[in-house]
Amino acid sequence: MDATTTAVTTAATDQTFTFADIFKNNFLENAVTNFSIVDVAITLLISFLLGLFIYAVYKKTFNGVMYSRNFNVSLVGMAMITTLIIMGVTSNIVLSLGMVGALSIVRFRSAIKDPMDIVFIFWAIAAGIVSGAGQYLLAISGSIVVGIMLIIFTSKTTNEIPYMVVANCNNGEAERMLLIKLAEHVKRMKIKSKAVRGGQGIELTVEVRLRVDNTDFVNTLAAIEGVNDVVLVSYNGELAV
Repeated sequence: MDATTTAVTTAATDQTFTFADIFKNNFLENAVTNFSIVDVAITLLISFLLGLFIYAVYKKTFNGVMYSRNFNVSLVGMAMITTLIIMGVTSNIVLSLGMVGALSIVRFRSAIKDPMDIVFIFWAIAAGIVSGAGQYLLAISGSIVVGIMLIIFTSKTTNEIPYMVVANCNNGEAERMLLIKLAEHVKRMKIKSKAVRGGQGIELTVEVRLRVDNTDFVNTLAAIEGVNDVVLVSYNGELAV
């Protein structure tokens, strides 16, 4: 019994892992995972295809003021670069420690104007992380579900798109007639601002929802006596008044 106990204790002592073992050559050799060219190519290809899917969804669902192709292309690059980082981190523990230190000093100062852009950035990063970890099924199925959800919730029919009617009237009578005619042609309307300037007439800003995809009513409004000009613009609902 004593000999057996001594042998078990010695074996447990030999298998004890200490922090100093990290710096031993045999530990570093065991901590490194070699990737074949085929593995790298398949992983990057999947990450690239997911990035293209994100690219297509972003382009289809974009509802902002000005579409940026450079930002959309950067989503594809972000997914692939993240995949490379995760592949390197999971293959070498020393490289992972160095990567944490290197990435901790990176600062991104680009302003994100649309909250939806943040969603697509995190989506691209998440797709790259999961692909780099080898979870291809999760990356593909998750991206498909997220893409379908974004397409469903960001798609808008014509009568749901907000428009702004900016009109300049000479007097109050022209303003009254314009509002009456406008109410006849739109689904609903709401005055957002009204500016009265001495000698320059009245400037109205009205938010409207169209009944149909037809803007001919703008010509009717401009033909009202006392109305100098009428402008119809589409906006994303973030008008500051």
